[in-house]
Amino acid sequence: MTTYFPCNYLKADVEVTAEREKHITKYHPDLLPEYRKYIGDVLADPDHVRRSERFGNARMFSRWFDTVRGGKYVVVVVVSDFLPIIRHWVITAYIARKLSEGGIEWKRN
Repeated sequence: MTTYFPCNYLKADVEVTAEREKHITKYHPDLLPEYRKYIGDVLADPDHVRRSERFGNARMFSRWFDTVRGGKYVVVVVVSDFLPIIRHWVITAYIARKLSEGGIEWKRN
């Protein structure tokens, strides 16, 4: 099953496929399933949007939450494909203590 989250920054919905959710659950069990709702919160209202250094067509959306493991960032990595159709989809998501990778594209004032 595919879930869609609205993303104000992209002015579009971002999809999370069942396969990607399984990936996140397997490789980032500290995030899923406990903090699943935060994926949507990050996409709707991020603190930062950074360009991925690994993937040219990916952005890293992040937001600080005091309620995640004593205070951590939730980072959601979104790939944007434009051919044959415009599609924004989550490749992964994780919890981080600090942000280091990628150039800042947008930052909340």
